[in-house]
Amino acid sequence: MDSGNPNPGIPDRRLAAVCGLFCPACSLFIASTDDPSRLQTLSRSFELSAEQLECHGCRSEKRGVYCEKYCKMTKCAAERGIGFCVDCREYPCQELRAFQAQMPHRIELWQSQERIREVGWETWYEEMLGHYSCPDCQTLNSAYDIACRACGRTPSNQYVELHRDDIVQNAGKLGLAPAARDLQARQ
Repeated sequence: MDSGNPNPGIPDRRLAAVCGLFCPACSLFIASTDDPSRLQTLSRSFELSAEQLECHGCRSEKRGVYCEKYCKMTKCAAERGIGFCVDCREYPCQELRAFQAQMPHRIELWQSQERIREVGWETWYEEMLGHYSCPDCQTLNSAYDIACRACGRTPSNQYVELHRDDIVQNAGKLGLAPAARDLQARQ
């Protein structure tokens, strides 16, 4: 694993999680690499230090507390010598199924894994740049950025447009209730 600060606009395997998540669209990645005030806000919200939350991608040396302590997929893939869960003969395993079902930013996990298998991770990565970028200003946004963090466009990206209801429904348990109320007010 490399510890350098990645540029999310260039396909980088450190930012293509073994489970099929796209690290540049993670709130913690965005906060760690592009928005220090957001990292402080998340730190207060989750009652963890900014250092614990800081993350530079799934395959980087600096992973956030969740990925470092609780993610089982990265270690499993390394032990099996595979690049992505979709490469495993046990795919989709019960661990990955449970992981996918927990949070709305994981809704498209199966589609991502299949797309990685079909076109390779670099092409999938470039597709994800478009999927999570604001159509107006091209800023990368997370699945929880209802409005673009740069220009304010709603929805902030295609993912939010497709999964708005699931995001709003789950925002409270994620400490994102203000964003959910804002979205509901705009509907």
